[in-house]
Amino acid sequence: MPTRTAAQQRTQAKVDYDAFLAGCPSRQLLDRISDKWVALILAALCSDGPYQPGGDCVGEPRSMRYSELARRLAGVSQKMLTQTLRSLERDGMLTRTVTPTVPVTVTYELTDLGLSLHHVMRGIKVWAEAHMDEVHANREAYDSRPA
Repeated sequence: MPTRTAAQQRTQAKVDYDAFLAGCPSRQLLDRISDKWVALILAALCSDGPYQPGGDCVGEPRSMRYSELARRLAGVSQKMLTQTLRSLERDGMLTRTVTPTVPVTVTYELTDLGLSLHHVMRGIKVWAEAHMDEVHANREAYDSRPA
């Protein structure tokens, strides 16, 4: 078997990634980024000002304090928000900045990698908002069918 350089091994690993295989690391990443809180955190870190349907990052993504994120994401528990932010930081999707003030100020901001994911997730969010009436109608029709 011929010896391969580290770059060749990384290239081969990318070819070998297959989310349909149980042990593939891309499956774990797909699981993480398909979480609703991830999508909403990405959207929150890209919204400028009041909510606008279909709104997207204009210019640079904004930084937000933990408390701002918690208020923006109605229904998220403190534990879930903390876990999701940590996992996004670990994956390089956002940065966490601690400023030594009283009390300590912690802000979060998307990285370039996180912004690239936001663009993909934004399309899914916009699709969901645009098709919700149709989905509701289909659910009602399905639920009203005889058993």
